[in-house]
Amino acid sequence: MRRVDKLKAGKFAVDADVVRRLIASQFPAFAGLEPRGIAEDGWDNWTFRLGDDLKVRLPSAEGYAGQPAKEYRWLPVLAPQLPVRVPAPVALGAPEHGYPWQWTIYEWIDDEPVRRETVPDLVSFATDLAGFLKALHGLDASGGPPPGEHNFSRGGDVIEVYGEEARRSLAQVAGRIDLAGALSILDAAEQVRFSGRPCWLHGDIAVGNLLVGDGRLSAVIDFGSAAVGDPACDLVIAWLFFEGESRRTFREAMMVDEASWARARAWALWKAALVLASGAPTHPHEFSPAAVIEAVVREHRTAGG
Repeated sequence: MRRVDKLKAGKFAVDADVVRRLIASQFPAFAGLEPRGIAEDGWDNWTFRLGDDLKVRLPSAEGYAGQPAKEYRWLPVLAPQLPVRVPAPVALGAPEHGYPWQWTIYEWIDDEPVRRETVPDLVSFATDLAGFLKALHGLDASGGPPPGEHNFSRGGDVIEVYGEEARRSLAQVAGRIDLAGALSILDAAEQVRFSGRPCWLHGDIAVGNLLVGDGRLSAVIDFGSAAVGDPACDLVIAWLFFEGESRRTFREAMMVDEASWARARAWALWKAALVLASGAPTHPHEFSPAAVIEAVVREHRTAGG
């Protein structure tokens, strides 16, 4: 995400000088390493390389302030049980030098975010990603954090939390979409509320958080939205990135019931409608919000909705 877009959205400004002072004050062993911004930063955090082997992540707004401590606590527990790499926390920093929240130093994973043009076999990639998600969803979730403000309620009840916002956003773009089909998705999700065993979920399975090495899924990063709850939100990548055979492969490999897909369509619809209505920036390597809405409505109708 471009720095200018984040600043326009009111994110708390952080630059290399702030990072340099935080490191020197709290972790002097790393003070000789120069922080530098990265070309592809996320929305929730400011990310800086620190030397060749580390990175620093600092929440960009108060809504993300609970994420560093959560990741620092749980990633070392989850990492050994997952089939691909996840970020390894090195140190948890404290507010200082005008920066108001906790922040984290991680090991740097030297792979690239996924792109269609850099993945020779999207079907195999879909299988890899499904394997990661099934492993994550199957881990012991005892003591894990429930959905809440720390992760914008990913893993909670999509209709209870975002149903009204989704309907307001859809009303704003009514002339640009199949409104009746979209509203039907929300109605369907309301009828199949989650009643299963709460499990670990990533909460933000998106292009920028999926890394590739030698054309295969090599790492999954940014667990700031992780929680223990309904994993349906982790399925939204089916419409953000996959299509055709790769989408079918991902769907089949996940082996979840149609109720989960109904809730997943509601998650995808909410976010796409909100972004379309607000004109917020989107990732250039994901399908547009309008295309996502069209895809989920078409699939919903095919499923008998």
